[in-house]
Amino acid sequence: MHIISSTVMKNGLNKRSRRIINIAFLLLLSGCATVSQDAGFSDTVSIVHKRIEQQPIWHRSKLDLAKNQSLIQSLLSQSLSADNAVRIALMNNAGLQLSLNELGIAQADLVQAGRIHNPSLSYLRVSQDEQYEIERRILFDVMGVLTMPLRVAIEKRRFEQAKIHAAIEILQFAAETKKAFYRAVAAQQIADYREQIKDAAEASALLALRMAQVGNLNKQEQAREQAFYAEAMGRFAQANLLAMSEREHLIQLMGLWGEQTQFQLPKRLPELPLVVQDIPEIEQQTLLNRLDIQVLKYKIEGTAKALGLTKATRFIDVLELGYARDSSKSEDERLHLDGYEISLQVPLFDWGGAKVARAEAIYMQSVWQLHELAVNARSEARQAYYAYRATYDLSKHYRDEVVPLRKNIFDESLLRYNGMLIGTFELLADAREQITSVNNYIEFLLNFWLADTELQTAIMVRSPNNNTLAAITDNASNE
Repeated sequence: MHIISSTVMKNGLNKRSRRIINIAFLLLLSGCATVSQDAGFSDTVSIVHKRIEQQPIWHRSKLDLAKNQSLIQSLLSQSLSADNAVRIALMNNAGLQLSLNELGIAQADLVQAGRIHNPSLSYLRVSQDEQYEIERRILFDVMGVLTMPLRVAIEKRRFEQAKIHAAIEILQFAAETKKAFYRAVAAQQIADYREQIKDAAEASALLALRMAQVGNLNKQEQAREQAFYAEAMGRFAQANLLAMSEREHLIQLMGLWGEQTQFQLPKRLPELPLVVQDIPEIEQQTLLNRLDIQVLKYKIEGTAKALGLTKATRFIDVLELGYARDSSKSEDERLHLDGYEISLQVPLFDWGGAKVARAEAIYMQSVWQLHELAVNARSEARQAYYAYRATYDLSKHYRDEVVPLRKNIFDESLLRYNGMLIGTFELLADAREQITSVNNYIEFLLNFWLADTELQTAIMVRSPNNNTLAAITDNASNE
């Protein structure tokens, strides 16, 4: 690093020049941005509201949070719905509120970029006998002022990124809450059916035991019924554990504790919609609406601005201009000199080539990152839609074909049992099969609602987790 400093002195600075400098200084100060309380949150709400019918709330103090507790209590007093679960979570989850403060940080960076760096002051006094000399300097960062528009433009892009990031967090969180709600309802519904299977197995095992005691059933058949009952007990306990776990996960997302956790879930999952969605231009919609793609576009624009800034400042990192005043006293007279001082960094050893190369590499990284994301987004949207359609068709198939057939079989077995054409164990076996078919339908219905949520995420927000596809694959392999 090499610094050249030049000071020019003359007796008295031109008054007109001083007035111009003062006016320019005041204009620059008047152009400084200020920190707003909103911090861009209204723009984030608008982005969210275009995608879901929810109103996110940012609590800036505990008092704001306390104001919504009565509304939360009112929503919890009735059977919880998926939309109300999301509404409570957006109001009450501390982790989400924590992430929203990134908006305030980004806004502060933007405001800081639009402000002039503080001037540097220096004061030097040397004396000998009756003589002395005083030097006063005030220097302003001229390069900082000249490059301020570029810096502000970069921070504006980052601020826009922060708004979209906040919207992504909110939408992702809403999707996670909705999926947690569906899982909690399905887990409880499955636990109820597991209990019915356990009760049927218990009755069958008890009957088998009594028949074996009077010699009407051999030990092998009696042991088979007893084993089935033991397995049903285990599955029932597992289902209860899962239901409790899923409910607690939902409670965490909604930020509830104490008496608030005693809310009621609906007994059943929502039924399949009558009409399945048809999205012929799903790839175009994805590229237009996906927020992670928009964030990356802002990032590329900001990186391009940063590249321009690097090129503009590659030779001059520091240029300071300021007012100087020297006072001295000799044996015969006092002397005052006014003038100006320039401080400039000369690029003797570093021509800025490495900085520019680094900035260009970062820019190209962002470009290729966007290219990769666009390709993946198209694929993820198609994949999510395939999962959505597949789970819809499977659920409909089980609801309209498998479950009614199992019910018919059980009804026929009941008639035959009443006519003493089949035994009790055959009737109980058909009852268990019917319950199992209903249980499978619940699982496919759950997969459909998860796939529906992930489809909206894949089209409008970001890359979804392909859990639904994995669940379908697991179910197919288990079959």
